[in-house]
Amino acid sequence: MRISFLPFALPDIDETELAEVREALESGWVTTGPKVRQFESAFAAAVGAKHAIAINSCTAAMHLALEAIGLQRGDEVITTPYTFAATAEVVRYFDARPVLVDVGAHDLNIHADLIEAAITPRTRAIIPVHIAGLPAELDAIHAVAQHHGLPVIEDAAHAFPSSYKVRSIGSISQFTCFSFYATKTITTGEGGMICTDDDSWAERCRIMALHGISKDAWKRYTAEGSWYYEIIAPGYKYNMTDIAAGMGLAQLRKAERMWQRRLVIAERYNQAFAGAPELQVPNDRTDCRHAWHLYMLRLNLDRLQIDRAQFADELKRRNIGISVHFIPLHLHPYYREAYGYQPEDFPVAYHEYQREISLPIYSKMSDADVQDVIDAVLEVVAESSLDHSESSVALTRG
Repeated sequence: MRISFLPFALPDIDETELAEVREALESGWVTTGPKVRQFESAFAAAVGAKHAIAINSCTAAMHLALEAIGLQRGDEVITTPYTFAATAEVVRYFDARPVLVDVGAHDLNIHADLIEAAITPRTRAIIPVHIAGLPAELDAIHAVAQHHGLPVIEDAAHAFPSSYKVRSIGSISQFTCFSFYATKTITTGEGGMICTDDDSWAERCRIMALHGISKDAWKRYTAEGSWYYEIIAPGYKYNMTDIAAGMGLAQLRKAERMWQRRLVIAERYNQAFAGAPELQVPNDRTDCRHAWHLYMLRLNLDRLQIDRAQFADELKRRNIGISVHFIPLHLHPYYREAYGYQPEDFPVAYHEYQREISLPIYSKMSDADVQDVIDAVLEVVAESSLDHSESSVALTRG
């Protein structure tokens, strides 16, 4: 058994991030400034977007995107129950309604074939979520959206650097919203990015991210700046700082290397777990790039003597950090009470949630760490399998 606890997630931070942050601090410019603009330009180039607007969270990014399209009270936005709170929460900021559509069992992304039936005259947008970093079926989603004249706002909190077929996530839909939270594939501590090719929407997001001020407020304090500004709308305080952007620049330069490491870990997990009938490894697609933000293992509970909670406890007892992604939105008190949801209203999300467990997958993991996770999972399976004769569990080193 592993002696020390292996955290579920850790950021990959070294001297490169420290140097960028130190440079920002020593420059005397610590709020929104030149490093933010550098980060925006570099990120836009990385994903192939015309515009990238750096803000302080993916939640803020989705809020600004919905504000830009003019979402209003009583409107509806289609999304998935199998997501984090923020995806639907931002819709409620407008006193609009998040309309939930169940997911596909194969990938846990919104089921594109079910979207059409959820559209009403009040529908204003569709927000697909790329769960774990595997892109949703964007061709089918866009076909429905275009038929009804609806913008698509991608919740890509998990999806950098992902691609759908030949295009990078960030270059496809009207808006794509990324997260740089501490556990994400690149981090700025807290942070996010909005990507769009629309000039007017980009300008609106940039203005509303900083109090509705019609100019770059940070330029007021530079040599070429002016004290004069105009407020054109009551905006928000969603701007990213240069300190955070410095981290982002360093992380962006390492993004491919970090993704390659996560890919290696995912492949090792798949190889180790694919032969165990008690386990279902995550879905992948040959025509997409999976970011592998999460490794979402699913338990075949009909082959185990224990449930997911007990399985998780056994892994933690073996010093392996785990998580669960996600408790579906319709199971939470707010959504039950506000909309009268029952667990079986979204049967796939409800069923798959009960058997999902997320394993550590991050670039700072050593080969020994990866093997410790594999050994722990297979030990728990071996001890809890209902049919020891069929279980092909074997502990293999290397």
